[in-house]
Amino acid sequence: MFTKEEKSWILQDWANSAYSIMITTAILPIYFKSLASSAGVSDHMSTAYWGYANSIGTLLISCLAPILGTIADYQFFKKRFFNIFTLLGVLCTVSFVFVPNDGWFILLGLYALSLIGFSGANIFYDSFLVDVTTNDRMDRISSAGYAFGYLGSSIPFVIFIILKATGILPISEVALVNIGFLLTAIWWLGFTVPFFRNVHQKHFLERVKNPVRTSFKRLFTTLRQISQYRTIALFLIAYFFYIDGVDTIFRMATSYGIDLGITDTTLIIILLVTQLIAFPFTIFYGFLAKHFGAKKLILVAIFVYLIICVYAVFMKTTLDFWILAVLVGTSQGGIQALSRSFFGKIIPKERSNEFYGFYNIFGKFSAIIGPALMGIITQLTGNTSYGVASLIVLFLIGGILFLFVREERI
Repeated sequence: MFTKEEKSWILQDWANSAYSIMITTAILPIYFKSLASSAGVSDHMSTAYWGYANSIGTLLISCLAPILGTIADYQFFKKRFFNIFTLLGVLCTVSFVFVPNDGWFILLGLYALSLIGFSGANIFYDSFLVDVTTNDRMDRISSAGYAFGYLGSSIPFVIFIILKATGILPISEVALVNIGFLLTAIWWLGFTVPFFRNVHQKHFLERVKNPVRTSFKRLFTTLRQISQYRTIALFLIAYFFYIDGVDTIFRMATSYGIDLGITDTTLIIILLVTQLIAFPFTIFYGFLAKHFGAKKLILVAIFVYLIICVYAVFMKTTLDFWILAVLVGTSQGGIQALSRSFFGKIIPKERSNEFYGFYNIFGKFSAIIGPALMGIITQLTGNTSYGVASLIVLFLIGGILFLFVREERI
């Protein structure tokens, strides 16, 4: 059974994951590529621009993450920062509706801002894990969050698919896409309400007179004393590399599918199936971690992603894309959930925001390199498959480094 705080925390993943599938992966990339194509932008160049937008948005939030996380360790700040970034993400998602048909570049900019809101809120959402549960339950709660996130995000996705497939609403394709944007924003904000009410910061530092200046001092002190946190530092470097590949494949999957000639409808169905597959497999990863340890399961997931990157080189048909999507579904949630809980167990709880700030900056900065790398290789070769293949090196480096990280035993 879950406590009220654990349920509310898990439900936030249910809420914000709608953004991940509807905006980052499904509707917006297709809509953006349609607008860009109408403006005369080639398929491989629009894929490259989409990668650059992901990189720019991620860069901005990455620059803010460490200092915001350090400030948030003081009482009351964590919840306030979470609220601000959540509202930014929701409002930007609504703003997509008002972008003109020739505004592909404006749409790209608004997407980058919405990504800042989504990613910024998740910095504080992740760090609340230490406030809602205990070390011995972290793998289970973190995995449940990701799992129910996949399931919850599938519901607005299914509604959108039904509207699109049946044509039950006598509206244009653009109007239907706008309904998808609004549905995402309403779903995100509505299911965040229990988090607003029930989740509170339990581990914190006492307020000081000037929290901003003091936070900068704490941040620099931590950096100077990083040798005292060898396990944390080594994990973050390994995480920097392997999560880069995970995020890049997730964010660029739709653009890749379009470049292979897969229809919009087929892509949406494939993405839905991937979400549904991810639900039980993420729960399964959490169950196995209890018996074998999170470290072994993270290494298994890294190996699965290596297979995905190799397989992508030889992809030519829709069936190939189906196989790749299923492989992603088996391990995407598991590797993210267990990485989050693994980190939560090795950091000082009262400084969780500071350290989750580092966790997110390593994750987000890595996500700058991945999409940019894929975009550059795709642009140079004119072949998206080679862009995906270039991610192999990131999983190899991350996996090798992670082998040397000591797992916290409970």
